[in-house]
Amino acid sequence: MNTAGAPYISLQDVVKTFPAPGGEVAVLKHIHLNIQPGEYISIVGKSGSGKSTLLNMITGIDHPTSGTVTVAGTQPHRLSESQLAAWRGVTIGIVFQFFQLLPMLSLLENVMLPMDFCNRYSPAEREGRARALLEQVGLGDLVDKLPGAVSGGQQQAAAIARALANDPPLIVADEPTGNLDERTAEGVLALFDELVARGKTVVIVTHDPALVKRTQRTILLSDGEIIHPLIARAFPHLPHPQLLQLTHLVRPHSLSRGESLSLPPYATGLLVLTQGKLALWKPARRGETLWKELHPSQALTAQEIAPHLPLRLQALEDCVWLEIPPEAWESWLAQSGARASFVSTEKQA
Repeated sequence: MNTAGAPYISLQDVVKTFPAPGGEVAVLKHIHLNIQPGEYISIVGKSGSGKSTLLNMITGIDHPTSGTVTVAGTQPHRLSESQLAAWRGVTIGIVFQFFQLLPMLSLLENVMLPMDFCNRYSPAEREGRARALLEQVGLGDLVDKLPGAVSGGQQQAAAIARALANDPPLIVADEPTGNLDERTAEGVLALFDELVARGKTVVIVTHDPALVKRTQRTILLSDGEIIHPLIARAFPHLPHPQLLQLTHLVRPHSLSRGESLSLPPYATGLLVLTQGKLALWKPARRGETLWKELHPSQALTAQEIAPHLPLRLQALEDCVWLEIPPEAWESWLAQSGARASFVSTEKQA
C-alpha cells in the first residue's frame, strides 16, 4: 500500500551499468528521484542520456545494479518473474516505443489480452472495454485488423489502448506520440490529460515540446544523471552537458527571513534562488535603494553583481539558493567556453 504522503515512485541512489569491451559503462549514475501520486512527469534528454533505462527501472523490465526502486510500495527488482508479471499487469500500463503488439492477434485481441492475463473484468465486459479504448484512440473502425495491416501510428495508438486495458494507476510511455499524425497525437495528449485529472500517475519519455508543456514537471537527463531543474530553467540557452556541470558545482545556502549579508565580504560566482524572495539593496544618499529582487529560478552572476558593489542581500522570506563560489565559477567559465553566452545574456537583461 502507498502510505499517505509517501512518493508513489522512489528511486534512491540507483546505478545501472552494462558490460562493454572496455569495461563497464554506467548508464544511470546515482539517480535520486521521487514522484508523487497523480503527478504528470516528462523525462527529456538527448539520445543515450539514460531515459529509456530509467523507465525500465520503474517498470521492472530491468533491474538496478545498485540502489533501490520502489513503486506503489513494491520493489519490482526483488520480485520473481511470475510475481513481477502479475504485479506489472495490474499496476502499470506500458506504452513501448516499438509497440510490442502480437502480430497474429487483431488490435481488439491485443487490447483484450492484458485483461485476460490478469483476469480483470468479467469475460463479457472485456470485448466492450477493448472496443471503447480503441475508439478513444481513433481506431474504432480497425479493431479487427492485424497490426501488420495498419500504419505505425495506428499501431502506436493501439499500444496506448492496450496500456489502459486494466485501468492501471500508473501509465509509463516511451515516445507515445513519436509515430502519430497531428490529429491522433492531440487526441492522445487529451487522453493523458484526462487520466491525470482522474488521479493517475503518468510518466512519459518524449522529445515532443507540446507534450512537455502539458506535463507538471520535467526530469532532464544528461549522461545518466538528473540536471537540477532550476539550473535548467535559469539557463535554457546552455547545452545539457554544461547544465550538468553546473549541477555538480552548486551547493545550497539558506537565509532566514529578515537576515542580511553584505557584499563584500560575502561573495558568490553564481547564485540561483530556489525558494523565497531576495532583495539586493544599494547604498544611497539617504539610506538604500532597491537594485534587484530575485524570485525562484532567477539567477545572478558575479559579472552582473560587480558593477553595483557594495550591496546588501536581504531575505524578504525564508530563502534557499544554489551557489558556486567565485573561484569555481571563474574556472568553469574558462574551461566550458561559456563566458560569451553569459555576457550576451547579461546584456539582454
